[in-house]
Amino acid sequence: MTTPHYEDLISRRLAEARERLLRYTPVEAAEALRDGALLVDLRPVEYRFRFGEIPGAVAVSRHVLEWRLDVGSRWRLKELERGDTGRRIILVCNEGYTSSLAAFQVKGSLGLTEVGDVLGGFAAWRAAGLPVTPRSPGPGELG
Repeated sequence: MTTPHYEDLISRRLAEARERLLRYTPVEAAEALRDGALLVDLRPVEYRFRFGEIPGAVAVSRHVLEWRLDVGSRWRLKELERGDTGRRIILVCNEGYTSSLAAFQVKGSLGLTEVGDVLGGFAAWRAAGLPVTPRSPGPGELG
């Protein structure tokens, strides 16, 4: 009996996640953001410093995402109302892999019904010519 390769398992998991998600082109995500969707940027702070930020997006580290999106939690994002499991939430990462897996995870575990991600991530957003603003380190950030 052979052990499946890790890449094969994660590729299948990614495909399964994407089949069950709302997936937005960068233009569709920008329109949804204008219409009141919550756009959550999962990229590390170093990427946001280097490449910029999406205006109106809320930055959340992947390792605390579940706490910040749990609409019953006292640690939820201020943009989320208690008990609002139907809020449209769109996750974006650098290229669209982490966001797909994270969206699938939070949708299944937190009962959120309108969670999706951006096809191609931030790289596709920027390539589409959508707004990006520079970000400079604040006091105490990065050193």
